[in-house]
Amino acid sequence: MPEEPLRYSREDLNEFEQIIREKLTNAKREVAFIKETLSRRNDSGTDNTASSAKVLEDGADTAEKESLNQLASRQLKFIQQLENALIRIKNGSYGVCIASGKLIPKERLRAVPHTQHSIEAKLQRRD
Repeated sequence: MPEEPLRYSREDLNEFEQIIREKLTNAKREVAFIKETLSRRNDSGTDNTASSAKVLEDGADTAEKESLNQLASRQLKFIQQLENALIRIKNGSYGVCIASGKLIPKERLRAVPHTQHSIEAKLQRRD
């Protein structure tokens, strides 16, 4: 029975790096859009009409801002995870499950390129 490889080939790593860089570009673009949207919202709130409709509008606006801030925060965390994955590619530890030491299947890495756990290890962590 052939021995299971301990690392991915340079060709495989290049494929994963391309996937990660594409996701990184998209995530950074989304954060920039969110920041621009928040900035426009802050600029538009300068009129001082004291009506109940204005109070409701302010409440909805605040809720939307909070939602956008949460989305931006998640995207920034995702960006950090992707950047960490690029570091792992460079230092040779990419694609190796930190729980089992085995290679994470390519299909999982293509779907979740920043993961450090195989599905089995991830499911065991939930128990």
